[in-house]
Amino acid sequence: MSAPDMDLTIRHMQLDDLDAVHTIDVLSFSLPWPERSFRFELLDNPNSRQWVAEVIGEDGRPRLAGVIVVWMIVDEAHIGTIAVHPDLRRMGIGRKLLETALDAARQAGMLTVFLEVRRSNRAAQELYKQYGFQVTGIRLRYYQDTGEDALLMELRIGEERIERRE
Repeated sequence: MSAPDMDLTIRHMQLDDLDAVHTIDVLSFSLPWPERSFRFELLDNPNSRQWVAEVIGEDGRPRLAGVIVVWMIVDEAHIGTIAVHPDLRRMGIGRKLLETALDAARQAGMLTVFLEVRRSNRAAQELYKQYGFQVTGIRLRYYQDTGEDALLMELRIGEERIERRE
């Protein structure tokens, strides 16, 4: 199954989503954000934009599938986190979240989008490269749990709609 085949909705994060968002983050990262960080982004950070992906579960009820948080400051956007529930990966959900955030950044007048990704996370790097991100630097020993380096990736965005490159 892929995103076009499923009932997928991308919407703004709400307070009621925090438990599920935090669960996805814990399942996705060795250094997850505390729940209070997502609460701060949602309620107290005027530069933050947050979206969630929601799918219809086997029981017919909505299920949170993924999350993305982006900070927009002056003319730069920074992807703070993006995660998809492990059971729902490789279905295009991360792509839809990324496209939503990139389109919003462009519409808000952002010129550049940045993110950090673990050097070992090849799957994420390939996804970002498909949208035109390029490695522009290395943050040495960025990840506290392992001391792993982060690759700094950058995308210059223009006026056209953000779409995956083949």
